[in-house]
Amino acid sequence: MNSSEYDKLDRVEDRMWWFAAAHANLLMAARRCALEQLDLPILDAGCGTGAFLSRLAREFCEKPVIGLDFDLRACARAATKSVQPVCVGSVNDLPFADAALAAIFSADVLCHEQVDEHRALRHFHRSLSPNGWLILNLPAYRWLLSRHDTAVSNTRRYTATGVRRLLKAVGFRPVYISYWNMLLLPLMIITRKLVRHAHHAASDVRLFPRVVEIPCRAAMAVEAALLQCGLRLPCGGSILAIAVKEGGHD
Repeated sequence: MNSSEYDKLDRVEDRMWWFAAAHANLLMAARRCALEQLDLPILDAGCGTGAFLSRLAREFCEKPVIGLDFDLRACARAATKSVQPVCVGSVNDLPFADAALAAIFSADVLCHEQVDEHRALRHFHRSLSPNGWLILNLPAYRWLLSRHDTAVSNTRRYTATGVRRLLKAVGFRPVYISYWNMLLLPLMIITRKLVRHAHHAASDVRLFPRVVEIPCRAAMAVEAALLQCGLRLPCGGSILAIAVKEGGHD
């Protein structure tokens, strides 16, 4: 992802409706996994400029929380924003010992062109302790690839079935996989696939007027309530996945 997109991310990730919803869903998944009962560190793999890392640190204030990102400037900003240790590194080659982590979060990282999704998942599996948790957010549907994906260096989008297959292939047991951003999916299709944009390389990472922001947040709150009940949404612009590394050895 280029530096201008990191700068945009830094400016809006604490305030834009999509990030608010994604981070809330990831934290909901964390509570479902009872991470507070685990002693080892929690990793935000691909932490960007640190908004979710900050929320993780507040949620688990008595546990070690670590960030990792490939971009040096993003790491520096994430460390400042979250007041947590952040290391420069790649998910393709995690710099952690075997079974060193209690949980790994990774939000919209496996989809990047610089990432080998299979290699990264193997490193996630290796670095997690037995019964450790992997919590992912991923963009959905290859046919939704658009100028937004180009701008943020996404070359892959996924289906729930495909995510389940990927996780099983490296030894994870999928516990919960659901689409989200279902209610706004028709609008997403229109804006990304049907409307011709003047700035073809621009991402959708930006602040919206309140007349847009408030309804979007309301729609995501409805979906969050459904996900909280354990329901699985049949479609959506993103995928939330929870998987466990079952006890034993790699």
